[in-house]
Amino acid sequence: MKLKAPSNRVIIKVDLESKNSHTFKDGTKIKLERVYDNFNMRYVKPVNAEVVDATDIPAGSEILIHHNATHDTYKIFNYQKPTAEASSDMQYFSIPIEECFMWRNEKGSTWNPLNNFITGLRVFEPYTGFLQGVEPTLVKNKIYVTSGELTGNVVGTVISSDYEIIYQNDDGTEGRIIRLRYYPEGNDRNEIISVEHELTEKVVKGDLLIGYNISDAKKLN
Repeated sequence: MKLKAPSNRVIIKVDLESKNSHTFKDGTKIKLERVYDNFNMRYVKPVNAEVVDATDIPAGSEILIHHNATHDTYKIFNYQKPTAEASSDMQYFSIPIEECFMWRNEKGSTWNPLNNFITGLRVFEPYTGFLQGVEPTLVKNKIYVTSGELTGNVVGTVISSDYEIIYQNDDGTEGRIIRLRYYPEGNDRNEIISVEHELTEKVVKGDLLIGYNISDAKKLN
């Protein structure tokens, strides 16, 4: 039976155990039971999926989804999996397109944002005093944009809009992408409320740092 996605939905298949391992740079792979060491569901739940059928996304594409999208609410229970997947942890879901964030045709290629999502990095202010080892400070509700028409600008956002996708890279290591909503034509769901030219200049000059968190924050250049 061929699965066909209704309008505004995407049918995906997800290996529910795909996130419970970690591969080090030397290739060593270990079991990682995330559910027991962290209550952050973005860290625990799988978000890498494969498109089975969709209106505007090619079948077979890799897709990044919301961490709650593999809930039983969206699960397809009466589908008989192919023989090759019969004993696997692969499950099928029909999820709203709004629960899909990024997609790409093949591994190693660039992620394409969906649904008016753009990507960015957090902004940090470095300590400039005399003490050693003082960490930089997060500049709240500011994002340095890395995709779309606002690329290269620091923007002001609504509170807590920088949703961080924690996914599995091609090599089995952990990857992160920060996404937020932006509608150039205007929309009540727009999460960008201003373009911060002064902060952008500071990032360009190296007076402010950008990154995912304090440990990887660095100058633009």
